Amino acid sequence: MDLKINGQTHRVEVEPDTPLLWVLRDTLGMTGTKYGCGVAQCGACTVLVDGVATRTCVLPVEAVAGSEITTIEAIESDPVGKRVVAAWIDKQAPQCGYCQSGQVMAATALLKEVPQPSDEDIAAAMTNLCRCGTYNAITAAVRQAAKA
Repeated sequence: MDLKINGQTHRVEVEPDTPLLWVLRDTLGMTGTKYGCGVAQCGACTVLVDGVATRTCVLPVEAVAGSEITTIEAIESDPVGKRVVAAWIDKQAPQCGYCQSGQVMAATALLKEVPQPSDEDIAAAMTNLCRCGTYNAITAAVRQAAKA
């Protein structure tokens, strides 16, 4: 199966029902996308699939064949993603950092769809869990990235 990830085509030989997360991490060595809960609830495994924030721990790889997949490894090649990362650093959003790749991906997807989001838009889009509770810093970083 061919997958287009971060602008490059990767041929992978995996079972069609293998979760995309495991193909990214174990088959392709792209470990920036994290495993959190395994039931698509926490968002640590979020990547962009055709620009949409998508949780990959339960997504069969066959469902994304032919799609454009963007992982945290390439997010700064996108101008919006680059602004998000800069705001994350400036606002010191991460604490432990484990959930942050998924958070950055969700924020990038939001700002690409809604360049000037309201607080309600941010709350609705930023549903990834952060065990350290850095939600205020994450929200501030999304606001800053929107203004940049």
